[in-house]
Amino acid sequence: MPGPLGLDKIVIYKIDLRSGKLRSNEQQPWVSTKPGSGPRHFVFHPNGRFAYLVNELDSTVVAYAYNINNGSLRELQIISTLPRDFKGINYAADIHMSPSGRFLYVSNRGHDSLAIYQVDEEMGTLKNVGYVHTQGKWPRSFAIDPSGKFLMVANQQSNNLVSFQVNEENGLLKPAEYEAQVPAPACVKIISFM
Repeated sequence: MPGPLGLDKIVIYKIDLRSGKLRSNEQQPWVSTKPGSGPRHFVFHPNGRFAYLVNELDSTVVAYAYNINNGSLRELQIISTLPRDFKGINYAADIHMSPSGRFLYVSNRGHDSLAIYQVDEEMGTLKNVGYVHTQGKWPRSFAIDPSGKFLMVANQQSNNLVSFQVNEENGLLKPAEYEAQVPAPACVKIISFM
């Protein structure tokens, strides 16, 4: 198991919209995470009331209540990104929210899956509804298109990009039968030209 990644904290800043400068948030300058968890990526719910952190080293997601008035975070839940019976090595990687705010997805490098969660939009908590194999190895990055109908995964070690159809009712994923060979893809971005 590698050593700690950085501070095991989410550091909170205020931004001066005129100058673009950042300054520490006086109300809550940071939120500590579990020691050795390895905070990696962070995403807000579209309703602005909740936020979610993926921890790389312990393969967990932390749900937070977010206070828009003072920028503070309050922990609501910690949930694993892995099935209970998984015994191998895993490093959680990317995290994205569906445009509807109903589902959250996390990539698992090692288990080679996307974990799928249903979001309780009143409480902000998560319920795992399943996993889907990413049709490759080491899914480092993924993106959801703005319509919420498709998801594209970059499998870094198997050199492929794979698309999935999103079931908008239950959040589950089905391979869309599109795959592109790309050397060691590490990031996926979907750009609209309209």
